[in-house]
Order: sequence, then C-alpha cells, then structure tokens
Amino acid sequence: MTVHELTRTDARRVAVRAQRLTADRLTDVHETVQQLSLLQLNPTSAVAPSADLVLWSRIGSAYEPHELADALDEQTLLEYRGTLRPAEDLALYRAEMAVWAAGELTGWQRANVEWLRTNQACRLDILDRLRADGPLPISELPDLCVEPWKSSGWNDNRNVTMMLHVMVRTGEVAAAGGTGKDRLWDLAERVYPGGPVPPLEESLRLRDARRLGALGIARSRGPECPVEPLDVGEAGEPAVVEGVRGRWRVDPAHLDAVRSGAFDGRAALLSPFDRLLHDRKRMTEIFEFEYALEMFKPARVRRWGYYALPVLHGDRLVGKLDATADTRAGALRVHAVHEDGDWTAATRAAVDDEIADLARWLELDLVREP
Repeated sequence: MTVHELTRTDARRVAVRAQRLTADRLTDVHETVQQLSLLQLNPTSAVAPSADLVLWSRIGSAYEPHELADALDEQTLLEYRGTLRPAEDLALYRAEMAVWAAGELTGWQRANVEWLRTNQACRLDILDRLRADGPLPISELPDLCVEPWKSSGWNDNRNVTMMLHVMVRTGEVAAAGGTGKDRLWDLAERVYPGGPVPPLEESLRLRDARRLGALGIARSRGPECPVEPLDVGEAGEPAVVEGVRGRWRVDPAHLDAVRSGAFDGRAALLSPFDRLLHDRKRMTEIFEFEYALEMFKPARVRRWGYYALPVLHGDRLVGKLDATADTRAGALRVHAVHEDGDWTAATRAAVDDEIADLARWLELDLVREP
C-alpha cells in the first residue's frame, strides 16, 4: 500500500477537519458526538463544563446545554466509563464486557474482578435493588462490602462507587441518565440497545476505525490509556509527516478532502480536554504547540492560568485564553490572552469575536481585566 507523504500543514488540517472545527459548523448534538465518537466528562467548570465547551466550539451559540441533558435523559447518548457516546456505539463494547464477565483477564483487571467476587453480597444486592426499583442514585445503594477497595488514590474506600465501575466493565450495570452527583444507575440490559454484538476482534477493529475517523491522523501503536486509546491499529492508510519521525495512520477521506482544497478554517476556543489536543505527543509533533493544564499547580508557577483554553485559528493552535466565568457577578472575566508568536490583526479580531461569543453563550458580561 502506498505511504502518504504529508506536510505538517496537511496533518494539522486533517486533524482539525476530523474534529469538526472548520467553518462548516454542525447543528445537532447527536450528530456532533457521532462525528467526535465521544465526549469526555470532567467536573471542572471554571468557564463551563468540558462537554458543553466542546459542543459550543463545534455548534456555536445555537447550542444550549439542556440539549445534552435531554440526550442523556432520552438515552440517545449514553455514559460509558466517564465518556458520552452515541447509544448505537455501545454494541462495540459489549464483547469486551463479556470477557470481563467471564474473568478472562490478567493483572489489575483480574484483581478488580476478584474483588467483585469477594464482595458478591454487595454486587447481588445492587442488582436486586436496581431490578426492583431502578434507575437509582448511588445514595440508594448501601455498602455491603466485606473487603474494602484499596488504592493509594482518591478512590480508596469508595466501595460502592468502585463496585459500580467494575460492574460497568462486566456489562451488568450502566449509567442511566444524569451526571455527577445526579447520576442514575440501572441494569445494563435496560439501558443499552439490543441487537447483534460483533465479535471482540471485529469490535476492536471497528472501534479503531471510528477513532481514526474522529482524529484524522494517529499512530498505529501507543501507550496504554485507562479509557480511550490514542492509537488506531491498522485503521486507515499508512502515512509519514514531514519533519516528524515514524509512521502514522491517516483517514483517507479526510486527507482527500484536505488535498482537494476543502478546508475552511476559523477561530475556536477549546476545552482543555478537547480531543484535538488530548494526545499531547501528537499535539507537540504536528501542531508544535506547548500546553499544560495548570489547575493543579500553585498559582505562582502557572504560565497560562488555572483553566486556560487553547486557541485555534485556521489549522494552528496559536495561544491560550485565561478566563473565568464569575456567575455571581454575571461576568466572564478575561484575565489574559496569551499569544504564541505574533498574531495578525485578522487573527486577533477572529479570536476576540470568539471570546465575545463565549460570553454571549454563557449569558455573562464580558469583562477584560487590565
């Protein structure tokens, strides 16, 4: 098979187009999530919840957050392991759930299932309560564990939470609407759509193809990730990028569109968890962009701000917006706009328009601090 030779500009445009950040905006929440393949959930809301920011950056001010809540309530979008996905895509994960349920695992995965079996009484009680009265919030599910969950992190002794997480992996329970403290749980059989389930190998191949369609360009192999891989296996076609070491896989449809001139860029303000820059190594190699989420750093050592939003213009990541939504004061406070390099007047005007649109969407007054 021919190896495509891409410039960095080609690669950036393929990635931006795949993430639907061009001038041709989407209009529908479900269609947008289908195109992106997932929305990552994150509780931080310094400007707005990440999932809402991602949808606003694609749809614009026509997007209303209740649309996402409605999709969750109607279960056209489903939560799976901290991400929102089109309901029809859950079939691609059910063969993997069956592997977990059968205990055909190694390492930490096997340890999780063994912990589940040790606490069989708690597991069965959860299933009985959900079967009788579900969907239920976690507050209605008592902790009957005889062996607590042990870890060195934030989830130590959060027994019911971790029990539900493992039971999601085994395909027994599912998030059934709401998010965060308002999340509801139910039997997976009442949440996930019915229909045929592809075999595991085919499911993994289809997931790789979906992922590449959303990323545009990615490595075939990458480090293990806790939820969503960064790599795409043998999906797409082989490629190299000028000035970047190693082979890539590229989505041929996106590449053909870019090379035919079908790229009309625009300005966009991105969530720190946006998939365009989720793969930090790809971000550095293709976009040559330096960025880090600094919310966990002391204020005195932050370079760009607590929750700086990466700034896209055309096919380049060109800066960071340090802003905070002060809802009590009714203000979007812009602390700084960090420009990477010298911005043209056109870039500055386009970014200013996006900042103003963000304030309008949030229904806040725009306040630029000196």
